[in-house]
Amino acid sequence: MSVLCYNKGCGQRFDPENNPEDACTYHPGVPVFHDALKGWSCCKRRTTDFSDFLSIAGCTKGPHNKEKPPEPVKPEVKSSGEKKDVDGLKPKCIESIVQAPKPAECFRRPSPDEPISRLQQKVSASLKQALEKLKLSENAPDKKEEEGDEIKTGTSCKNGGCTKTFSGPESDEEVCSFHAGVPIFHEGMKYWSCCKRKTSDFNTFLSQEGCSKGKHLWRKKDLGKKVVPCRFDWHQTGSQVIITVYAKNSIPELSYVDGNSTTLDIHIIFDGDKEFEQKIILWGVIDISKSTMNMMAAKIEIVLKKAEPVSWGRLDLPPVTSPPKETEKKKESDSDDED
Repeated sequence: MSVLCYNKGCGQRFDPENNPEDACTYHPGVPVFHDALKGWSCCKRRTTDFSDFLSIAGCTKGPHNKEKPPEPVKPEVKSSGEKKDVDGLKPKCIESIVQAPKPAECFRRPSPDEPISRLQQKVSASLKQALEKLKLSENAPDKKEEEGDEIKTGTSCKNGGCTKTFSGPESDEEVCSFHAGVPIFHEGMKYWSCCKRKTSDFNTFLSQEGCSKGKHLWRKKDLGKKVVPCRFDWHQTGSQVIITVYAKNSIPELSYVDGNSTTLDIHIIFDGDKEFEQKIILWGVIDISKSTMNMMAAKIEIVLKKAEPVSWGRLDLPPVTSPPKETEKKKESDSDDED
């Protein structure tokens, strides 16, 4: 009976009865995410693409490991039946709960149909240098021709969350179990946007079974500009909301952010052929004339000036849930009268 290997970077199944000393190729280090680059602490290879990071071959040989790593220790909360013990543990201070005010409670929310204007664009020197280097490399005569090349044995599947490798034509007949969404790392939690099974342990995140079925993807498709998901996050200060989009080598002439007091339309072309689009109905109200789009080599920061210095509960405004239709209520009342 095969079991799952929990060595980092492996994720394959093996027979415990047949487990030689060099059966597993894995990473003994820990994952490192810094300035949009992803890699392992045990080897020097770095990449900006998460699927490429998952397919980085291990740097160490050893036997497979069937022992699941322990979950991070959570602090225990002890409860006591005696109220005196509980009161003794409470801090000697006055406790109060402060909730973020809703936009409607602060001031009147402007109409989303206000005129749209484009945010001022600021391009950093680092991005200009990176784009100049890309132009020089594109003009060089030596270009790799990947199209038409045969898929090499051992090539990893490029679908997110799939750990299978190409072993021959029979691999194309296998069903690929993968994640159609993008990885999200926020406040210590790791999960895929398509199924949102959150965990704080990176090994558990990597071993999550895909929520979609399909065919393996051995080579990334290159079909001109393609709309792709892009990781973005946000934080706020007293007077600003900053949205960070982790798009590398964005093109200033083709990228823009349009919006008004309550909506944003983000359009970014990056890495030559990738396109990112995102429409956001903002939780709060902004001053669009004092907001900017700061473009850097590894990311883009959209700095939004708050119209009022209030704390936002979230970035986007959740959709309004409509009450039950009156017609349904009438039908129920009519049926009761007939009875």
